[in-house]
Amino acid sequence: MDEAPVLVEVTRGNVVESRHRGMIAAVTGRGEVIARSGDIAFVTFLRSSAKPFQAIPLVASGAFAHFGLSQRELALIVGSHSGQSIHTEAVSGLLARIGLDASALKCGIHPPLDRETANRLGPEGATVLHNNCSGKHAGMLALCRFLGHDLTNYDHPDHPVQQQILRHVAQFAATEPEVMAIGEDGCGVPTFAVTIRQMALMYARLVAPVNEGMEKPVIDACAQIVKAMLEFPEMVGGTQGRLDTELMNLAQGRLIAKLGAEGVYTVGVRPDEQYPHGLGIAVKVEDGDDRRVRGMVLIEVLRQLSLLDEAQLAALESQRQRPVKNHRGETVGYIRPVFQLR
Repeated sequence: MDEAPVLVEVTRGNVVESRHRGMIAAVTGRGEVIARSGDIAFVTFLRSSAKPFQAIPLVASGAFAHFGLSQRELALIVGSHSGQSIHTEAVSGLLARIGLDASALKCGIHPPLDRETANRLGPEGATVLHNNCSGKHAGMLALCRFLGHDLTNYDHPDHPVQQQILRHVAQFAATEPEVMAIGEDGCGVPTFAVTIRQMALMYARLVAPVNEGMEKPVIDACAQIVKAMLEFPEMVGGTQGRLDTELMNLAQGRLIAKLGAEGVYTVGVRPDEQYPHGLGIAVKVEDGDDRRVRGMVLIEVLRQLSLLDEAQLAALESQRQRPVKNHRGETVGYIRPVFQLR
C-alpha cells in the first residue's frame, strides 16, 4: 500500500512538526465514489460506527416495538453516549423495561466521556452504565429476551444475536458474512473490518436503503434509526463537547453523524437533489487519533463537498483549525487540514 496522504499538519513557527495521515471516501447509495483521498480499499474496523447496523435486527425483528421502546431510547442504543445522567438513567429504564438491571451488561467500565461528569464521579465513581456502549448492549439484551436466547453469553461471536448482526453488517457492506474479518471491540462484542469505501457505502445505504434485495422490515428499521438519531442527537453523543451531536443539530435533518474509535468518523447524507441516492462519508485517521484532528478532518470534508453552509461552518470555526499555544498562552503554531479531495 502506498503511503497515506497527509490530512492535517501541525506547525510550530514555520516548521511542520507533526503530520496526521489517513483515508477518506464519499460514496453514493449506488456505490459511486464521488470523492476520495488515499487508499479507500484500506481495511479497518468500523468500531462504534457499526452501532446503527447492530441495532437493525432489534427493530426489524419486532423486539423494539414489543417492549414499547421509544425513539429516544433507540438513539441511545445506536449512540456512543457521554455517560451523563440523561444517558445512564435511560439505560437503566430500558433494562427495567425488559426485566433486567445493570448486572446483565457485559460492556465493562470506563470513565464517562463527558469530562464534567467524569470529574464529578472521580476515578472510582464510574459504573457499567457510564460505558458509552451500555445502550448498545441493552439493545442486544432486549433482542435476546425477545427471541428467547441465552442472556449470559450474548457478547460471544457465535451467539444467535451476534450472528444476526453480522449478516446485516455484511449486507450493507455488500459482502458475505463468511469473508468478513471480525475482531473484539473495546466493549467485548464483535466488531467488523471493512474497506473505507464499504464503510461509506454502508452509511449511504442506511440513509437511503436499497430496495432491491432488502426486506421491508430492514428498510423500515433504517428509517426509524435515522429518525431517532435526528430527533435525539444528544442521546447519540451528549449535551456538550460532542461533534456528532453538534453536526446533527446544525445540519437540521440533512445528515447523521457517528464516530468510531481509532480515528474513524462516518456520516450519512440523506437523499436530496444533489445526492438522490444518498451519500455516505467515511474518514479514517491512520494513526488512530480520536481527539486532535479526527473531527477537524470531517468538518473539512463536509466543507469541500458543500454540505455545510457559511453559517454552519462559522459555528464550527473553532474546530476547523486550532492554534498551538505555549504555556504562556501565546500562539506559536497551528493545527489545520491540508488535503484536497479528488
